[in-house]
Amino acid sequence: MPLFTSRKTKTAAHAAAPSHVVTPAAAPEAEKPYVAPTYDNKDLQKKASDHLWMHFTRQSVMHENGVPIIVKGDGHMITDIQGKSYIDGLSGLFVVQAGHGRKRLAQAAAKQAEELAFFPIWSYAHPSAIELADRLADYAPGDLNKVFFSTGGGEAVETAFKLAKQYWKKMGKPTKHKVISRSVAYHGTPQGALSITGIPAMKEMFEPLVPSTFRVPNTNFYRAEQHADDLYAFGQWAANRIEEMIEFEGPDTVAAVFLEPVQNSGGAFAPPPGYMERVREICDKHDVLMVSDEVICAFGRIGEMFACNAYGYVPDMITCAKGMTSGYSPIGATIISDKIYEPFSKGTSYFPHGYTFAGHPVSAAVALENLNIFEEEKLNENVRTNSPLFRAELEKLLDIPIVGDVRGDGYFFAIELVKDKATKETFNDDESERLLRGFLSKALYDAGLFCRADDRGDPVVQLAPPLTIGPKEFVEMREILEGVLKEGAKIV
Repeated sequence: MPLFTSRKTKTAAHAAAPSHVVTPAAAPEAEKPYVAPTYDNKDLQKKASDHLWMHFTRQSVMHENGVPIIVKGDGHMITDIQGKSYIDGLSGLFVVQAGHGRKRLAQAAAKQAEELAFFPIWSYAHPSAIELADRLADYAPGDLNKVFFSTGGGEAVETAFKLAKQYWKKMGKPTKHKVISRSVAYHGTPQGALSITGIPAMKEMFEPLVPSTFRVPNTNFYRAEQHADDLYAFGQWAANRIEEMIEFEGPDTVAAVFLEPVQNSGGAFAPPPGYMERVREICDKHDVLMVSDEVICAFGRIGEMFACNAYGYVPDMITCAKGMTSGYSPIGATIISDKIYEPFSKGTSYFPHGYTFAGHPVSAAVALENLNIFEEEKLNENVRTNSPLFRAELEKLLDIPIVGDVRGDGYFFAIELVKDKATKETFNDDESERLLRGFLSKALYDAGLFCRADDRGDPVVQLAPPLTIGPKEFVEMREILEGVLKEGAKIV
């Protein structure tokens, strides 16, 4: 049996031995074959009903019907507690870019946990956080060279919001504290990020929130009231509404504009040609920071490490999370330009903000290995190659009476559902409730597809599968959607 080097602390006897003497170690136990755990569905359902408070979920549904319990993931498939498998058409929650069941990511986590399980980055550092910051800065465009870690996307947005306000105070412009975002956009649940969010129904129960945030139109070309026949002109019109709001509030009061490259809430609103360039121009003209919220869009969702690279603009900050580790461990980050960092880089100045688990050694190690997978397997290239095929497959659904629009980019699409295709009339609240929650969510899941039926804007079905899939899986998803949506058309 070969010897191995132990990481255990040496005993006094070992310490006394000459450095060149190898002390025999006990033989390691033979590796046992993996045995999948067994679960008692009835027991877990009872415990869930008694104690689990699910997020963004009507608890009454669980109490009445139980909750789907997912026990395994493998590639683009997930399996529930009763052994049934489903296509993960949402990457968990826009997260599992490299697919489920990646042993090398689990091994990277275990290896780091053995070496250094935790240490804060409050006045200290550790190798994984340093290496990951360096890697992210290399991927980011322009002078975005500084990385402030968090543990998730909402925290990354909160960081950007607070940093923007402190930055302007340091620059001698303390009245620049207002933030502009887009209608129906979702930016997170912390108080500041929720204040930036443009969905009134998600905010009203928590008001009053952080003041001085303002909304402008989004880029939903399907429902454009201005320039509905010219995508470029519509994009310029939408961008100019940002300038209009800045001028109305006063440029000396506006700190930043927050926008997603492809807006999630409302249904995958991609930026029209020239839109982002115009927003950048407006922000530069009025001395306003541009924040690219890429919590969903970064790390391959649009076919680039950062979606701003795909759309050709350089923001002042990028917020990101989700796909950085493909969900194998939580992490988030705000990537910041040298310009914003400069007043914090000298003297006694500092940013009084942070999180205990930010830049966690295990999460950072997993992120580094996940990014290795991206490069080795060319996941971004896979998305760029296959995205047109994905869109083409989904556009076959436009023949269904309730399918009004298919939109998105990369591996991030939405199908908007309408009551009348000719007029684009949407469903009222009762109809939407009956169609989405009363039928589609369960029917799609029962048919073998995990995705998202959402009505925070107009009713949509959202799809964001792992970046590892291709044409075969596009067909499988489309076939499931086709059957269920045709049935849905009959009930409304």
